Amino acid sequence: MIGVLVISHEPLGTALIRATRHVYGRLPAQLAALDVVPDEDPELAYAAACELSLRINDGSGLLVLTDCFGATPSRIAMRLAKPQKVQVLAGVNLPMLLKALAHRRIELCELVASVSATGQHAICEMAHPNKESVK
Repeated sequence: MIGVLVISHEPLGTALIRATRHVYGRLPAQLAALDVVPDEDPELAYAAACELSLRINDGSGLLVLTDCFGATPSRIAMRLAKPQKVQVLAGVNLPMLLKALAHRRIELCELVASVSATGQHAICEMAHPNKESVK
């Protein structure tokens, strides 16, 4: 089963993980968050990310979700990337995380495409919701 790691600005990752517990009634397996705190040494954060990724990846692959492309958490996440083994998506939101957890027995490249599409479709104007946003 593909592991899922959220690397983000503090406290977003932990909050998203807690939200999954709310949805599923328990904390899903092979899921972790790394909250990068202000002024944290990026090398220490990277070492923590490596440790977490080893703990939650059973060899099936790892999906790393991060918040803002180009920010410190995303730069840490990108250092973990390995073709066909560890893939990174920026712009994490709760629908993306829930989709990843619900479908992580498929191939990593398929999961990345599905999670990316879900994240994009989850953004809609509530006065005129897009029918595709509920996929």
